[in-house]
Amino acid sequence: MSHVFPRHCRNAPPIAVRGEGCYLYDSSGKAYLDGSGGAAVSCLGHGDPDVIAAVQQQVADLAFAHTGFLSSEPAEALADLLAHHAPGDLDRVYFVSGGSEATEAAIKLARQYFVETGHPERRHLIARQQSYHGNTLGALAAGGNALRKRQFAPLLVDVSHIAPCYEYILRNDDESAAEYGLRAAQELEDEILRLGPETVMAFMAEPVVGATLGAVPAVEGYFKRIREICDTYGVLLIFDEVMCGMGRTGHMFACDADRVAPDILCIAKGLGAGYQPIGAMLCTDTVYAAIETGSGFFQHGHTYLGHPVAAAAGLAVVRKILDQNLASRSAAQGEKLSEALHAKFGQHPHVGDIRGRGLFQGIELVEDRETKAPFDPARGLAAKIKSAAFEAGLICYPMPGTRDGRMGDHILLAPPFIIKDAQIDELTDKLSAAIDATIPG
Repeated sequence: MSHVFPRHCRNAPPIAVRGEGCYLYDSSGKAYLDGSGGAAVSCLGHGDPDVIAAVQQQVADLAFAHTGFLSSEPAEALADLLAHHAPGDLDRVYFVSGGSEATEAAIKLARQYFVETGHPERRHLIARQQSYHGNTLGALAAGGNALRKRQFAPLLVDVSHIAPCYEYILRNDDESAAEYGLRAAQELEDEILRLGPETVMAFMAEPVVGATLGAVPAVEGYFKRIREICDTYGVLLIFDEVMCGMGRTGHMFACDADRVAPDILCIAKGLGAGYQPIGAMLCTDTVYAAIETGSGFFQHGHTYLGHPVAAAAGLAVVRKILDQNLASRSAAQGEKLSEALHAKFGQHPHVGDIRGRGLFQGIELVEDRETKAPFDPARGLAAKIKSAAFEAGLICYPMPGTRDGRMGDHILLAPPFIIKDAQIDELTDKLSAAIDATIPG
């Protein structure tokens, strides 16, 4: 009997024993094509010798130094590298151990920024429905994933939510994509005015929405208008790139595709590529200066901030992404994956939409393509497809509740950047078999 507290108490998972390239192997020797990078984590694949060597060397040199007393060389070098390549005026890097910690820190920094600058009345955070920002209480409150929030609602702070930029469902037939984007962005201004502009501190969004919507990018012009609205009312713009950043969407930072830079940006997952748990919050020099010239102390912190071994892994990962131009490879292989998905599922009677950027692709499943009607959630479609794909030797990321936290199903795909053409074919073939086994006829 296992003493591990698993994610699902009635489902004992196989034991993973080895990883190589795009594959994971369990204790029986069965191979699984990692079609989702776990949860968009394993951007370099498994068993990368350069990252492994960097981790081993750092453990030998210095395993841990508490940042209340000391910094470390890998943390300083990684911060320099990220700041050099970050969009806009992002200049300071705050290291944490994962995505939820990064978004939690971003929310707290936004609040402290306004306290330090003499505007303590700015307390409201606005985010989007069908978003996901993490599982700690602050991050969970910011997210719009109703399925994950429901039972914890009494514990969560109040956060306003506007509609996502979700063209497949929310764009009207009589409006262009550009018109729809402006209409969707207008919801932010409307909500700021409803709350009172002097009370709003920040707006948080994923440039490409990941787990909850299934790789949905905004339409052209949406985030440009969002940036203008934030600037008009003095609201900080926070981008959550925990899933979609670090080359995943074909750009080192996902917001580069929209040509918009935030005031605060969160990364994780692909930053450590699974070799170590690490995330980061980046902020502009303006935001940092408010703390530096004010109290001089960000009232936040965790024991493993800037962990030297995690920072060494992150440094090796980012250097590899840059040196081998892997963000561009993600864009190129992502185009091939998109083409393969359209070829395989473009006319499938139960595939309503195929979307995404780079190696961050999503498929939305529908009962009726014409009406876009989703399946009855009682069918448990996402879980069944996940199980069928896993049995076939494919790890993918299906999720229920796409439309509103209850209705709708999608499949998220985020394979390693090193995926080869033949493995793209393997992915689509195994996914097709899983879908057909789950939705006969």
